[in-house]
Amino acid sequence: MRANCWHGKKDVRVDRVPDPVILNSGDAIIRVTTSAVCGSDLHLYNGFIPTMEKGDILGHEFMGEVMEIGRGVRNVKVGDRVVIPFTIACGQCESCLMQLFSLCENSNPNAFIQETMMGHAGSGAFGYSHMTGGFAGGQAEFVRVPFADVGALKIPDHLTDEQVLFLGDIFSTGYMGAELCDIRPGQVVAVWGAGPVGQLAIASAKMLGAERIIAIDRFPYRLRMAVEKAGATDVINYEEVSTLEALKELTGGRGPDACIDAVGMEAHGTGLQYAYDRGKQMAKIAFDRPIAVREAIMACRNGGIVSVMGVYGGFIDKFPMGTVMNRGLTIKAGQCHVHKYMRPLLDKIEQGLIDPSFVISHRMTLSEAPKAYDVFMHKEDECMKVVLKS
Repeated sequence: MRANCWHGKKDVRVDRVPDPVILNSGDAIIRVTTSAVCGSDLHLYNGFIPTMEKGDILGHEFMGEVMEIGRGVRNVKVGDRVVIPFTIACGQCESCLMQLFSLCENSNPNAFIQETMMGHAGSGAFGYSHMTGGFAGGQAEFVRVPFADVGALKIPDHLTDEQVLFLGDIFSTGYMGAELCDIRPGQVVAVWGAGPVGQLAIASAKMLGAERIIAIDRFPYRLRMAVEKAGATDVINYEEVSTLEALKELTGGRGPDACIDAVGMEAHGTGLQYAYDRGKQMAKIAFDRPIAVREAIMACRNGGIVSVMGVYGGFIDKFPMGTVMNRGLTIKAGQCHVHKYMRPLLDKIEQGLIDPSFVISHRMTLSEAPKAYDVFMHKEDECMKVVLKS
């Protein structure tokens, strides 16, 4: 089969690789019909995530048709259209029973790597390095899906791939980011990053009842989409004004009730702070540029909530812990527990409350995957989100 494979920093290639096979009774083989390039994929592309190996198959946002199932699979059958969560969960461990699916205790065969780096391990994940299990990803013609009964969500025929694809990652992630904010009527939510996750966090905050939603970014086309498609009420271009001063002005000096970091480890910024973070990252003495999360903490109102959905890889410094403690802030974070959200969010799509496909700007074929990464990274032609057809 053909698959988009990692060969090093800024080097991805569509190679011929062996077809996947059933390894365990709970496996399913999926023929991928649609996949996508995610902002998290760029962390791999840019060389910031360790434990990648040449030839690793990329892609954690995908869906398709069930072609083969293991003898233990009961909930899906050959021919079903399914969306697959980007994290892999067994459904039986204590974490899964608590609906903390991205912390599954049984799906990551390389848990010792994360335990060494982070204290404890999270779940396995598709196409996202060997510290999350080394599982082949979905930017391919076929993919093996472990624990298919737990993860694979059947999709009704009347919905298109593009309407439901993002249930497996960015829609669920954006919704979880908004849900963590405990939004109440009349509240103000600020969202750092108006990329795909940020757009869907904005749309989710609107569905959850936020009165004002402030989008923060540097690209006019992304800020425009935040207002016209996602539902933001205000925008801040941080290259034109001070984000902190603008937020004070928009909130009467009080600050947002909740702040969502939808940026993560490759944040951009201005001034000495950005130069400092960028320098440390380039020198490989830091994984992350934590500009967005620092700013969100400083901006949030006293006693407010900071929701962190942007991906971070390691230790960060210049962290305003004094602000968190002295102003009573709550920080909530996590890889999305996708399995928890897919069914309820599918219902919202079916009810016509949202169509997440509004973030799609580019459609390409699997053979064009290397070009898709380049276009997405450099924001060419106002690129917001690229989907790949196998």
